[in-house]
Amino acid sequence: MLSKKLRKLIVRVFAEMRWYSIVLALLFYALSSWLLLYVAGEHALTEQTDFIYWLVVTGSTVGYGDFSPSTAPGKYVVAFYVIPLGLSIFALVLGRAASWVSDQWQKGGRGLKDLDVQDHILVLGWNGQRTLRLLNLLLRERAAVAENPTIVLCVRADITNPMPNDIEFVKVTTFSNDADMDRACVADASVILMDNPEDDLTMTTALYCTQRNPRAQMVAYFNDESLVQLLQKHCPNIECTPSVAVEMLAKAAFDPGSSLLHHDLLDVNQGNAQYSVTVPDGLPLLTVRQLFSAFKRDYNATLIGLSKSKQKLSIQVNPNLDDVVQGGDKIFYIADERILHFKWQAFAGEPHVQ
Repeated sequence: MLSKKLRKLIVRVFAEMRWYSIVLALLFYALSSWLLLYVAGEHALTEQTDFIYWLVVTGSTVGYGDFSPSTAPGKYVVAFYVIPLGLSIFALVLGRAASWVSDQWQKGGRGLKDLDVQDHILVLGWNGQRTLRLLNLLLRERAAVAENPTIVLCVRADITNPMPNDIEFVKVTTFSNDADMDRACVADASVILMDNPEDDLTMTTALYCTQRNPRAQMVAYFNDESLVQLLQKHCPNIECTPSVAVEMLAKAAFDPGSSLLHHDLLDVNQGNAQYSVTVPDGLPLLTVRQLFSAFKRDYNATLIGLSKSKQKLSIQVNPNLDDVVQGGDKIFYIADERILHFKWQAFAGEPHVQ
């Protein structure tokens, strides 16, 4: 009974030891071993460099045998003190080190680590399979661009990182707490995507993110389209995406295939998809007519929309051929894949066909 209580006491003491206590224990072990060997007459083992080497090899029970005690008292010291105590201390150090490494890895999987990223894509919210599909699409889109931004998933749900090898993960208690959101580096994100099961949560999250990072590109998904108008009154720079499932049902009823068409334009895995590109500064004024012709001829792409630089969230779908395009404007087009290199200077020589 006594030995059982003593064992429990020792286990509890070792389990509760802090790193500084372990370092002190190591120093005490080394100093006491040296004194006992010195008193035992083991002068060959107490030389400074040889002693450190021998103590590590012996205490960890590796035992190369190149140094060993030669006196009877020295052998007793090694057999009943150096080896037993060394085993315990080395096991404790290795166990603590392994536990620390494991804890750091698990922190990342549980979303408890503080991130140090910038210009990243921050996804706020968890909607199960829909969020997984969103993450997969983001990873695929990221592979087609040169910037390769970090993708960070930030959730309140009780989950672990669904893609530990591909994305960063942060778990928070609320999307409007500074300490929590600083862990996701919300102020340094270049893109913030908000998609929560509840629209009111998306609303408060959007208002908070606008205040913390007004320069970021923000997109918020809503089930209720009436909230879109309310949010844009307060935050006109947020791109709001309402649910279009009902609209697609109605459209497909009178124009069969409409839902398939829209799905294809959004799906980057197969068929033609919709992309965008910003016109660089320094070019002469171009017209939609010039770009439309060159896009189709040189890239087999179709120009479908134009967003003027002064009206970022206003898009002209099927713009007039005579509309002027200049640096900073954004062009939307349909193509097999994202076009990474446009020959903009060649567009300026495109004739103005009437």
